[in-house]
Amino acid sequence: MKASIYPDTTLSSLPAGIESVHFARPPGRKQLVAVLEKFPAVKEVSMSSSSQKRASPKAKAFLQEKGISLKIAEERGRAISMPLEKMRNAIEMRRDFRPLREIETATGIPKSTVHYLVKYSQRKKVKNGRNVIYLK
Repeated sequence: MKASIYPDTTLSSLPAGIESVHFARPPGRKQLVAVLEKFPAVKEVSMSSSSQKRASPKAKAFLQEKGISLKIAEERGRAISMPLEKMRNAIEMRRDFRPLREIETATGIPKSTVHYLVKYSQRKKVKNGRNVIYLK
């Protein structure tokens, strides 16, 4: 699983079993140390190209020293903010050729949102509360 870390993210609020981390802002060495202590299974760190340029040389050296790969993330767009089970239910109903209006009344999701969910069901980011989870 991949989690996104913002400057105000508390590490205790993140789920266990994280293998990859995305930093929304350039991390410092202290922040990297804290993340790796909490989640020792992390083998990959990603961030945007602008964050990678602004990251401190000490932070980059620390990642290289630990053998953790640093990747530039190309995933754009806002994460979908809806319970994952509700989203799956609406997508499955549409794949069963149910009309949008019927799905709207059954799930409470507006028909235009159902259409959007089906169209972009291959999205890689989902918002779970305040945390962004990257799906594989």
